[in-house]
Amino acid sequence: MTTGEGNGGQEEARSQTTDELPSPGKLYGLGIGPGDPELLTLKAHRILTSVPVIAYPTLENGKGLARAIMAGFIRPDQIEVPLPMPFSVERSAHPYYDRAAEKIAEHLTAGRDVAVLCEGEPMLYGTFMYLFQRLARRFPTEVVPGISSTLASAAMVGAPITFRDDVFSILPATLDANQLRDRLVLADAAVIIKLGRHFTKVRTVLDELGLLHRAFYIERATQPDQRIMAVPEVNPAEVPYWSLILIPSQRQPQWA
Repeated sequence: MTTGEGNGGQEEARSQTTDELPSPGKLYGLGIGPGDPELLTLKAHRILTSVPVIAYPTLENGKGLARAIMAGFIRPDQIEVPLPMPFSVERSAHPYYDRAAEKIAEHLTAGRDVAVLCEGEPMLYGTFMYLFQRLARRFPTEVVPGISSTLASAAMVGAPITFRDDVFSILPATLDANQLRDRLVLADAAVIIKLGRHFTKVRTVLDELGLLHRAFYIERATQPDQRIMAVPEVNPAEVPYWSLILIPSQRQPQWA
């Protein structure tokens, strides 16, 4: 065998090996909305019902809201990848995001598209943002916007959020009382999210600023067990994480 023949054989072998490697799968971040399955966009529905792999965050006990919302659309032949998350301030979530990203990466590397279910809007205070940071540079990625609970709440309450040049703020209840107070003073309209155990602190700040009369409490917006209440009527011991307070514009129209 000549040197040329030997090189040709090696090149052919390398070509065959390369041809056998699958193209990487595509990662989708699907915004599935605040809870009503009918608020899923047509695009998100098409992707959800066609990809071979579906991933979604869960509590450590295996329960997951995103999966429950989309249960009616998931086929038995689709691979499901639960992603346990702590949802706890006592423990860092970073190791959980690392493990979740690697689980998803295994399927993407094998050439399987993966759709990650994201409650509300994927790029707004969502778990998917941390997976996006870990995977988007390694694999083709597409984010499909969804309806955020911060906006759906206004439709449920029946109160326009903003008029004209109003400034609208989205504030996490995890801010300390002074930060909340300073930001609310400057906002014409606001939504305070992630209430849970922070509800009493938020209610106190709203009372101090004279905003209680404009505030609406809403939990599990658009879901069958949705509740809308005046803030003073809420029992702090019963406030879930999936709740928020809406403070719409003070320029509400006077209906005839």
